[in-house]
Amino acid sequence: MFQVATLLMIFVYFMIFFVVGTLIRNNSIVDIGWGLGFVIVSVFLIIIDDTVHTGQWLMTLLVSLWGLRLFYHILRRNWGKPEDFRYQKFRQDWGKNVIIRAFFQVYMLQGLFMYVISQPMIMLADTSNKANITMLIFGLIVWIIGYYFEVVGDAQLRKFKADMRNKGKIMMEGLWAYTRHPNYFGEATMWWGILLVAFSYHVSIFAFISPITITILLVYVSGVPLLEKAMKDRPGFAEYAKRTSIFIPWFKMKG
Repeated sequence: MFQVATLLMIFVYFMIFFVVGTLIRNNSIVDIGWGLGFVIVSVFLIIIDDTVHTGQWLMTLLVSLWGLRLFYHILRRNWGKPEDFRYQKFRQDWGKNVIIRAFFQVYMLQGLFMYVISQPMIMLADTSNKANITMLIFGLIVWIIGYYFEVVGDAQLRKFKADMRNKGKIMMEGLWAYTRHPNYFGEATMWWGILLVAFSYHVSIFAFISPITITILLVYVSGVPLLEKAMKDRPGFAEYAKRTSIFIPWFKMKG
């Protein structure tokens, strides 16, 4: 029940974004809906569940703290701006097939990823098991670490960019001195924390597909590779990359 209902809800959610994005010729609005979509999934699961337990409320709180902040962060960054360069490139490459390809390769693909990554939430709603408190606490600690890296990393970068003296420079301070992508590391870590929270209620081992998927996406597909490519020609980046861990935080390495 929960699996099918959630899949249908996600389909409708991204259909709405597809229609709006097509009408305004801006497919990058799908990024705005990413974090918010997970919040809606978590609330939706509570609404359709007749026997909501404490673990679901906790999960909804964690997902909402992450998703609403990310929604606001991307909305503020993108509001009033033209379509993101990535989607502009897709529009050029796809030509007359842009609508159908955007439907499947942008909106429905993100919907599929949202469904896969939401598995800990869905499985948690479908269980009445008691929690393993030790694992639950450990999961919360992992989530807090991830949240800290994402929130603080974004805040440090925003402050750095706001200083006109840093125009064209690379952020190498604060958390960025230990990892080149603290916000992406934080996001992946949060989902590992969410997995542990769900797993403390003895959900299926298949829930591991969630953090594995988001980590692979961030490290190898849509996160780190795109930013690394965009920054590789900036002055000082080669030296920064040589001395700073690409993802997992670590002390500065010798050149």
